[in-house]
Amino acid sequence: MTETTTETPTTTLSALLVGGPTLQFDYAGLSFLTDPTFDEPQDYDGPVVLHKLTGPAVPVEALGAVDVVLLSHDQHFDNLDHAGRALLERVPTVLSTPDAAGRIPGVVGLEPWQTTAVGAVEITAVPALHGPEGAEALSGVVTGFVLRAAGEPTLYVSGDNASVALVREIAARFAPIDVAVLFVGAANPGRFGDTDVTLNAHTALQAAEALGDALIVPVHGEGWAHFSETLERLERVFGYAGQGGRLRVPVRGERLTVA
Repeated sequence: MTETTTETPTTTLSALLVGGPTLQFDYAGLSFLTDPTFDEPQDYDGPVVLHKLTGPAVPVEALGAVDVVLLSHDQHFDNLDHAGRALLERVPTVLSTPDAAGRIPGVVGLEPWQTTAVGAVEITAVPALHGPEGAEALSGVVTGFVLRAAGEPTLYVSGDNASVALVREIAARFAPIDVAVLFVGAANPGRFGDTDVTLNAHTALQAAEALGDALIVPVHGEGWAHFSETLERLERVFGYAGQGGRLRVPVRGERLTVA
């Protein structure tokens, strides 16, 4: 079991949703950004064509200096687009998978359960699965992150993870997790038939149940054509299960205090 900090956390977090998976948040005096996507709407060619439907609610210049990027993976344009890739060159610390580090200069690659420190923040890479078992051959390797610092909430960022079993393992290692940023939207570009490659409303609910009393911040639920479920559906499923009070649904372009 991983030791937790002894100081009581504030359990508050200031966050700003740019759109899709891109969330800026302040933590222990640092500015963090998840999976940077700042392009305007367009189509992206590849093995599966991805269609971006909405541009960023906040331009990258409005965010000010970003200290750390938490990049779940670099293979897909809905997690790292052209403008997001350009931003990486101006960020002091970019954490991702070892595969991403091999492709992008300056990226620090972390193996699952490997921990690094940035300032006062301890950041641990945690496993994620971008689809069903064995999806890595097509989807590639992805990662999530757990952040801890004295006086701050323990924060889990899922990345593009579809596995509830992995969330249960992460929750057991780092309990209690105070805030969980879950990538939802039931992303389904068609590679695995009807099997989603991110959490859907029901698996997100199962993940939330595994995370105890953690507040849930859902992202990656709008802005792209391959997201097959809306955030409204997520809210409805959580509400029916009596878990709606745990959701903190960010509005694009509006700063949210998670508490």
